[in-house]
Amino acid sequence: MNINERQPSLGTEAQLDYGDGDFKVRKPGAFVRCAVTGAAIRLEDLRYWSAEWQEAYASPEAVLERVKRGGRP
Repeated sequence: MNINERQPSLGTEAQLDYGDGDFKVRKPGAFVRCAVTGAAIRLEDLRYWSAEWQEAYASPEAVLERVKRGGRP
């Protein structure tokens, strides 16, 4: 099982402020959604995000897909 197949534990979707190197929780929850794939990402598994676009990503591949799309969200 990989990060994209794991379901978040029961709970609500969190809202975060993404910074350079860290993030702050605006609304507590168990997970956030990948901006590219829509996959649920448990907060303890969150490793990739964009401070500029305020988006989370499930994997390095999702980050590359977002960069290829370019532009603003």
